[in-house]
Amino acid sequence: MTVAEINIQGQAGQVGREAHQLITELYPICRSISGNGVRETLDRIGQHIPLTIREVASGTQVFDWTVPQEWNIRDAYVKNFKGERVIDFQKSNLHVMSYSVPVRQTMSLEDLRKHLHTLPEHPDWIPYRTSYYSPNWGFCLSHHQFMDLRDEDYEVCIDSSLENGHLTYGECYLPGETTDEVLISSHVCHPSLCNDNLSGIAVAVWAAKELRTTSRRHSYRFLFAPATIGPVTWLAANEHQTERIKHGLILACIGDPGKTTYKKSRRGDAEVDRAVAHVLKHSGQDYEITEFSPWGYDERQYCSPGFNLPIGCLMRTPNGCFPEYHSSADNLEFVRPESLEDSFNKCMSIINVLENNRAYLNQNPKCEPQLGKRGLYRKMGGQAQAEDSELAMLWVLNLSDGDQSLLDIAERSGLRFSAIRQAAHLLLQHHLLEVLP
Repeated sequence: MTVAEINIQGQAGQVGREAHQLITELYPICRSISGNGVRETLDRIGQHIPLTIREVASGTQVFDWTVPQEWNIRDAYVKNFKGERVIDFQKSNLHVMSYSVPVRQTMSLEDLRKHLHTLPEHPDWIPYRTSYYSPNWGFCLSHHQFMDLRDEDYEVCIDSSLENGHLTYGECYLPGETTDEVLISSHVCHPSLCNDNLSGIAVAVWAAKELRTTSRRHSYRFLFAPATIGPVTWLAANEHQTERIKHGLILACIGDPGKTTYKKSRRGDAEVDRAVAHVLKHSGQDYEITEFSPWGYDERQYCSPGFNLPIGCLMRTPNGCFPEYHSSADNLEFVRPESLEDSFNKCMSIINVLENNRAYLNQNPKCEPQLGKRGLYRKMGGQAQAEDSELAMLWVLNLSDGDQSLLDIAERSGLRFSAIRQAAHLLLQHHLLEVLP
């Protein structure tokens, strides 16, 4: 079975439900840009797809960055004078600012306030905060919790470690007929946040599961790494082979109920940019395509001028554009099975285009070949409009001059890529086309 023959609508509801179940399993794990939470997450992913785990030592120079010390946390709390935990890491791992240094002391509310973070505009939500590259510590809590704190002394404990260790990432490599690669990248550094980015992880896992069952023209590399420092580290280790990457997608914030959004690669007109635009145009749903900007997810690293890889970012509601972003409201209720499934289907449709976008040469270029005698044309003439399948064959024959690909033809004709690809397949079977390298 080739990728083109995948019936991406044939598992109605199943992919969405199973992807949501994976999110549910990963949700409680406390992740950061390094540490055991990342390892546990990658171990769970490895139960679904073959995953090679890479460890890069703290202190390793990766371009202008240095792999940081490894952070792990066991417990954290703030206790009042009665010994009650008024802030408790065991209830939500968002309560502790990621990469907080160890703390054990008693302090007044006035001093404690300097280390507390809330969202007054959403008083029931806990914010997500980090301090990766400057030593600091802090607690995050709902604004209602904050307002309930009494003016008294508090026992503060963050039982964490920040020491030399490793940065960890995982790769799933699926070899194809060629060494040309499609890179699918998702970040694995956020704690209990579902849309950002357990949704991207889950859709990537199911795309890899599906691709394992097919023959592939391209090779596929699925990268699960902490944001920013992960791709920087991967690019530093694999700079010599980045020329193999012909297409790529960042998957992030892809499980919410919003419309699909795609941010183009830095190139703006890469084949993947055109493939996504074509799929979204023919999806029958609302969507948005935005230009590249050096702000957002890991496309910033892959599209940096020294690499300028053809990689865009596939999302639903973009980062920072939904109120639940980086807060406890980005939870299991916010991501929807139906949204995950829809994102998966679109992802596979994009891959279908990339896999099957070839250039052909018409073997009968002087006037149209007689399609009827080959059983390729309708038997009854005189109809006002050609069927899409027949029109697709005429477009393919007319534009298959060796310079135009099937995606070029689909864009110019306004027909679905699937119709153009099927027409090319039929014409090839009847020796009217020759596939070009």
